Amino acid sequence: MPLVLLWLSGACLRLTVLAIPPVVPLLHADLHLSETAVGWLSSLPPMLFAIAAVPGALLIARFGMVRALLAGLLLTAAGSAARGATGNATSLYVSTVVMSAGVAVMQPAMPPLVRAWFPARIGFATAVYSNGLLVGETLAVALAIPLVLPLVNGSWRISFVVWSAPVLATALLVALGAPRRATAPGDALAPRKWWPNWRSPLIWRLGLIFGSLNATYFVSNAFLPDYVITAGHPELVGAALTALNFGQLPASVLMLPLAGRLVTEPRAYVATGLLAFVCVVGMMAMNGIWIVLWAGLLGFTGAVTMVLVLALPSVLSAPDDVHRTSAGMFTISYSCAMVLAVLDGWLWDFTHRPIAGFMPIALCGLVIAALAPTAKHAERQAPPG
Repeated sequence: MPLVLLWLSGACLRLTVLAIPPVVPLLHADLHLSETAVGWLSSLPPMLFAIAAVPGALLIARFGMVRALLAGLLLTAAGSAARGATGNATSLYVSTVVMSAGVAVMQPAMPPLVRAWFPARIGFATAVYSNGLLVGETLAVALAIPLVLPLVNGSWRISFVVWSAPVLATALLVALGAPRRATAPGDALAPRKWWPNWRSPLIWRLGLIFGSLNATYFVSNAFLPDYVITAGHPELVGAALTALNFGQLPASVLMLPLAGRLVTEPRAYVATGLLAFVCVVGMMAMNGIWIVLWAGLLGFTGAVTMVLVLALPSVLSAPDDVHRTSAGMFTISYSCAMVLAVLDGWLWDFTHRPIAGFMPIALCGLVIAALAPTAKHAERQAPPG
C-alpha cells in the first residue's frame, strides 16, 4: 500500500499543473487572455514551487509528513477545482496560486516519506513516485483533448474539476492507508527543525543540480516549438514536443530496478550531464528529424537524472533533516529555472540567434556533470536500495 500511495502522490504533483496547456485556446476565447497573460499563468507554478517550499517544510515540522502531504493534496484539489469557477483572469491566477502552493507543500514531503517508509529501498521508492510524476504529466496532456474535454462538452471549467478528482481521491487513500507509524509521537515523520541550513554546501549543490535539470526541461519545452519553426520544419513541432516529454516514461520505468544502485554513483551523473549537453548541441547543430531524435533522448536523459537527484536528499541527510534539505533544494532549483528561462529568452531576442537561447541549458548539462561528486558520500548516510 505505501508504494501505491507514493505513486499516486507523485502523479498528483503534476496532474493539475499540466491541465492548463491543452485548454489555452479556450482560455484565449473565454477570458480574452493575451500571450503575455498566458505566459504569466504558466510561470505561476514554478514560482510557487520556489516560494512555498520552505513554508511546506514548516508544515512538515509542525504537523508531520503525512498530514503535510494531506494538506498539500487537499489544497491542490481545491485550487484546481476553483479554477473552474473563475470569471476573469485575476481569479484564475489566484486559484492557480492556491493549487501551486499545494503542490509546493507536497514536494518536500515526498523524500522524507520515502526514507521513513522504505529506509532500505530509497532509490527504488523514489523511482516509483518519480514514475507517477511523469505519468501524471503525460496523462494530463495526452487525455485532455481526446477524452476529458469531449466528456464535459468542451468545458474547460469542468475539466479542471475533473482533474482535481484524482487528487482528492488520493488524499482519501492517504488518510486511510498511510502507515500508522508515520503519525506516532516522536517519530521521524514529525521532525522539529524546518528552516533550511542555507550555509550548507549540500543544499546549494543539490539545488544547482536539480535547477540545471529543471531549467533544461522548462526552457526546452518553452522554446523548442519556435526553434523548430525557425529551422524551417513547422511540421515537426508536435513530434519534437512529444518526443521530449514521452521520452521520459521509458527512462522512469528503467530506473525502477536501477535507481538504488546508481543514486550513489557519481559516474551516473557525469554520464547523464554530458549526454544532456550533447543532446542540446545535437538539436542545435543538426536539422530535420534529428531534432526530434535528440529531443527524445534529452527527455530520456533528464528523467534518469531526475530520479537520481530526487533520491539524494533522503540518502545524504539525517532523517530529521530530509524535509528541510528538500525544501532548500526545491527553492534554489526552481529559482534557477525561472532565471534561466528569462535569460535564455533575452539572449534569443538580443542576438536574434536561436543557438544563443539554448547555450545556457547546454551548459546546465556540464554543471550536473561537474557536481557529480555530491553523491559520493551518500552510502555513509543511508542505504540507498
